[in-house]
Amino acid sequence: MSEVRRPATKVEPILDCRDVHKRFLQGPTHIDVLKGVDLRVSPGERIAVVGASGAGKSTLLHILGGLDAPDRGQVLVAGEDVATLSETRRCQLRNARLGFVYQFHHLLSEFSAVENVAMPLLIGGRQVREAEERASAILGQVGLEDRLRHRPSELSGGERQRVAVARALVMRPSCVLADEPTGNLDLQNAERVHELLDDLCRSHGTAVVLVTHNLELAEQMDRVFELREGTLVQRA
Repeated sequence: MSEVRRPATKVEPILDCRDVHKRFLQGPTHIDVLKGVDLRVSPGERIAVVGASGAGKSTLLHILGGLDAPDRGQVLVAGEDVATLSETRRCQLRNARLGFVYQFHHLLSEFSAVENVAMPLLIGGRQVREAEERASAILGQVGLEDRLRHRPSELSGGERQRVAVARALVMRPSCVLADEPTGNLDLQNAERVHELLDDLCRSHGTAVVLVTHNLELAEQMDRVFELREGTLVQRA
């Protein structure tokens, strides 16, 4: 009896960036930063984007995250065309599907670590108790179980960035967009934060798009792209 072969299940990308263009006005002239960028990010995939300062890496990340709009082209997040969504739905999609980590932590100074991490859950409609329980659990995973009630000013730089990583992952997003997440830290803290981000994303099956100047860090990812003269070129 011959074996029945089932067709392979098509895996839809969590992020699909198609022919994206972006230009900025600088004085009397226009600067074309992105010139037809294409990028597909599969679930659980780890991608690094490198390039010279001013090449447009952060601009690309903002467009992928729906924080900025392309002048031309299309960005789909979990199959939804971001440009066609209402602002309310776009915010919901970002909150549910995407996590963000920046070079500077962007924590809210008046709130404690656990309150900062719980914020995306509260925005998503969770009750305070449930939100803080989940926030506490993920802060424990990044080694901050004894710093839950400390405000950002009471934490070290490395601790603040670990809180930012916890906040990015607390909603269990499909993809984390990380813009130089260790660029403001010393080598030891940078390595620890990257390892935590990598370990947590692997354990949760979360994709990562990492913008970095650190080639050694970039080469640990599944694919590495260089943003060069407005286009993405995959490095061998």
